[in-house]
Amino acid sequence: KQWYQRRVRGGMEALNRLKVFEGIPPPYDKQKRMVVPSAIRVLRLKPGRKYASVGRISREVGWKYGDVVEKLETKRKEKSAAYIQAKNKMSALRAKAAASS
Repeated sequence: KQWYQRRVRGGMEALNRLKVFEGIPPPYDKQKRMVVPSAIRVLRLKPGRKYASVGRISREVGWKYGDVVEKLETKRKEKSAAYIQAKNKMSALRAKAAASS
């Protein structure tokens, strides 16, 4: 049985609302990331249960763009680190200016 019923109107609407991305696309890469505790594998699965990651399954069935996504993810992390560093520098300067005035 499928997790959604694609032949029913509600299932088709749910499938149309679904968004799937490789990595973090530009509109979302600037947003603050959050941890959803109810989705953490350690909290949700019983010890000893088997699990599979989407990346591993994709590689097993022949997906060949893992290296490209990994490279792009490395570039994104570098840009993100530079952005955070500049943001922290600006907030420190603002705090210093507010304290001096």
